[in-house]
Amino acid sequence: MTSKELQQYLLREFPQENACCEWKEMKNLKNSFAGDEKNDVVSYVSAIANMEGGHLVIGVQDQTLEIVGTDLTKFNLNAQSAVWKLVEHCTNLSSEGLDISEYITEDTQKVVWVIHIPKHLPRRPVYAHKKAWQRVEDSLVEMTQERLSAILEEPIFEAKDWSAEIVLNVTLADLDELAIAKARVMFKKVHASKIPSEEIDAWSVEELLCNSGIMIDGKLTRAAIILLGKPVSVFKLRPAMAEVTWTLRDEHQEVVDYEHFTVPFILTVDQILGKIRNLTMRELPGGTLFPDTMKQYDDYTIREALHNAIAHQDYTLQQRINFVENPSYLYYENGGSFIPGTLQKALATKGPQRHFRNECLCRAMVNFNMIDTVSRGIKKMFNEQWRRHFPMPDYEIDATNKEVGVKIYGNSINEKYTKLLKENDTLTLEDCILLDAVQKGHRISEDNVVALLERGLLEGDSSEYRISLDVAKKTHQLPEYTRNKGLDKSKIQQMILQYLQNAGSTGAKRDAIFDYLKEVLPQNKTHEQQERMLGNILSEMKEKGLIIPEGRTWFLKS
Repeated sequence: MTSKELQQYLLREFPQENACCEWKEMKNLKNSFAGDEKNDVVSYVSAIANMEGGHLVIGVQDQTLEIVGTDLTKFNLNAQSAVWKLVEHCTNLSSEGLDISEYITEDTQKVVWVIHIPKHLPRRPVYAHKKAWQRVEDSLVEMTQERLSAILEEPIFEAKDWSAEIVLNVTLADLDELAIAKARVMFKKVHASKIPSEEIDAWSVEELLCNSGIMIDGKLTRAAIILLGKPVSVFKLRPAMAEVTWTLRDEHQEVVDYEHFTVPFILTVDQILGKIRNLTMRELPGGTLFPDTMKQYDDYTIREALHNAIAHQDYTLQQRINFVENPSYLYYENGGSFIPGTLQKALATKGPQRHFRNECLCRAMVNFNMIDTVSRGIKKMFNEQWRRHFPMPDYEIDATNKEVGVKIYGNSINEKYTKLLKENDTLTLEDCILLDAVQKGHRISEDNVVALLERGLLEGDSSEYRISLDVAKKTHQLPEYTRNKGLDKSKIQQMILQYLQNAGSTGAKRDAIFDYLKEVLPQNKTHEQQERMLGNILSEMKEKGLIIPEGRTWFLKS
């Protein structure tokens, strides 16, 4: 959209400021994000959340909504990292429904953010700077006692567990006998230290299902159908959909093959994973002629990712779980918000997860040795990729559309980076995750950038960071490093002088000079950035009296 079109759109969608909507210019978003109370973003987010939720529009003028933009690039701040900061600085702020829409105008390249803020949770006011805020007419004030009491006295309604609901007209005849047999074997494995195997073998099917939590008062739950039901029983879950679609794509992203899988998932997971072409890879570690061999994908990781998608799918959205096999990575996608809120929270959690979307289903999957509930699954996936010296999993969390995707890599992106992981045994998992993000061109927070710069692991300016020269030397990345960084400016100037000397009296146009130099200019910059860099060098050489321009043609100064 152009600036005018964006302004019209915002006026249409957010026509006036009130308790649910605030317009802010905030040119320097980073300094006013979590700075002085009452004058920063987190204070306004607290105030809007403490009413009915709403929107905070940043990068526009009050009254007119004229697009002025907000400067984000030099602070290495993007929409996703800003969401994390909001959750970090706003106590009790729910990540469910918290999202930021970013708009960049086509004509002026101005950035506008619309922060979508969820209503506070029952009896949990949202705090910023250890204070709860609210809007009173046009003013932002500390929450009144009357409003605080109203929030603290709100009734709390227990959320329903979809997977625990009883399915009418379903009997044991609707369950798959082989699935029940496998469930018994897995239950014995999980509870071997607490319940004698002989005792579990003596249980009736009803006793097994009751002890697994998927039969309640003699009636079967939706979780029982998902894990153990015959394929035809899935129709009794309508309109919900319990289906996983496996798709095979080639290097051009063209669909080569596909297949749909349904219940019982305790069995069909193996069938789905059996479709993967998990190739054997061979590598030569330093100092040996005998290659190490390993599978392209770690069995635990690919199984855990699929089990997580089944366990945490929001079945009320009536969507399939997508499982896409690409030549170099696997991609999983399920419907529903990411319960931990952010990947950082999931990795940092040291105890059991507090809340599950499908509590009954998750507990049963724990009993059948399919998942765990102490939040170690995701972290273990990262550790497994680290151990194999492969890129870390990429999580795509779309709070607006309620979708969660994860990409598991089956080969290295950068062989030199892989060598770094092998040779540097001082790196922590957090270090590897951050450097992995840099290798992939993803942004990381300013605090993490500073920490890595201080340790000599990164270098670069505020617009772009890369693995430092020191690390590059240790990992033999000098050719790639030099290609990304480009030749020194003095060498480029010498090449220009030599080129113009060869051109003689006819001189050389700027486009011809650019074509001559483009291979030695920084390769990690865009075409426009390279053009701008050349223009600056030519201007500097002109000021030094080395060359002179005539229109777009340049000559050596005689």
